[in-house]
Amino acid sequence: MDFDLSELCQQVMTASGAERPLYIRGGGTRQFYGEPLPTGLPGTAVLDLSGYQGIINYQPSELVITAKAGTRLSDIEAALEAEGQMLAFEPPRFAAESTVGGMVATGLSGPRRMAAGSLRDFVLGTRLLDSSGKILAFGGEVMKNVAGYDISRLLAGSMGIFGALIEVSLKIAPRPQLETTCVLETSESEALALFSQWRSKPLPISATRWLQEQGRRSGSLHVRLSGSEPAVANGLQQVGGEVIAADQADALWVGLRDQTDAFFQHKPLWRVAVPPQVEPLGLGATLIEWNGGLRWVAADEASLTADGARTLRERVARSGGHATLYRYATRPLDVPVFHPLQPALRNINQRLKQELDPAGIFNPGRLFPEF
Repeated sequence: MDFDLSELCQQVMTASGAERPLYIRGGGTRQFYGEPLPTGLPGTAVLDLSGYQGIINYQPSELVITAKAGTRLSDIEAALEAEGQMLAFEPPRFAAESTVGGMVATGLSGPRRMAAGSLRDFVLGTRLLDSSGKILAFGGEVMKNVAGYDISRLLAGSMGIFGALIEVSLKIAPRPQLETTCVLETSESEALALFSQWRSKPLPISATRWLQEQGRRSGSLHVRLSGSEPAVANGLQQVGGEVIAADQADALWVGLRDQTDAFFQHKPLWRVAVPPQVEPLGLGATLIEWNGGLRWVAADEASLTADGARTLRERVARSGGHATLYRYATRPLDVPVFHPLQPALRNINQRLKQELDPAGIFNPGRLFPEF
C-alpha cells in the first residue's frame, strides 16, 4: 500500500473510532449538488482525495481505463483523445479540478447519454474505502463480470454515503468518425413529436437540445448526428434543418455538457427525468435534452415552498418521472433536494448504508437527510 492510501485509511479509522462524520472532497466542483455540506458543526472532518491521483491502467485495445479517484477528468480525457477514444456518456466537468471520483459519486451524465447510456452503465469496477479503514473491491476491469452483486454501479450517484471511492474502472468508446449538428425551429410540442418519430428510426442521433428563448414564439431544436459519413448524411436528410458551423456546434454542446449555458444560471433550477413521450409539463421555462427524457425547468420561487415542491413532484411522478432540486439560492429545510424515495427503496438504501458504513461516518445527510 502506498503512503497516500495508507494515510487515507488512517484518517478513516481515526474518524470511525471517534464516531466523527467524515465528508469526502475531491476537486470541489460538485459541492453545490445534493444536500448541502454542514457548516460550523464541531467534530466534522474532511477526507481530501484530490491528491490521490493517476491513471493506473489504460489498454486502448481493451476499451477500459482504471484511475485513482482524485485523477482529474481533463487528464483522463487527454489520454483517451490521444487514442481516438472518449467517455461516451459525456460527464459534465464544471471546472478543471473535476475528478473521476466526484464524477462517479454524483452519477451525472451529459448530452450523449441518450444514445450511449448513463455513467452507471460504464462503471466496470471500483475499490471502496470502508469505515473500518479496509479496502473493498467490486467488479473488475472486464466488460462481462457477473460475480456477486453489482455494487460498483450502485455506487454511481450515491454521493459518497457508502464509503470513499478510491479507484474506478470505466468502459470507454471510440470517438465517432464524423459529427454534424443541425437546427430546426419548432414549438415544444412539435419537438417532442419529432423526438417520438426519430426514436422509431435507426438514426445516428447522439444529442438533442430544445430551448425557447425569452420573447420568441418558437424554440430552437439542435440535433447532433454522429457516426460514419454515409450514416450522418442519411440522418441529415431525414432530420432536415440547417447545418451549423462546426465551431458553433462544439461551443453549443460543450456549454450544454459543462452547464456553462446561460440557462443553467436560473435559480431555482429543477432537473426533471421523465419518460421521453411525456407531453410538455408546463412547469416553467424548459430546456429539453435526451430526446425528451431530461427536462431542465426554471420554475418560480413558489416551487421552493413545501407545498410548491410537493405539487411539482407529484405532477412529475404522475408522468412516471422524478425531480431533483438542482440549483437554488436558499431553500427551506422541509424541501429535500432529491425526489423522496418510495418506502421499499428507502429501506434498501438504508440497509446498504448499514452494511457498507456501519459506523455511519461517510457524508451523512448528503444524499437524503435521514442517512
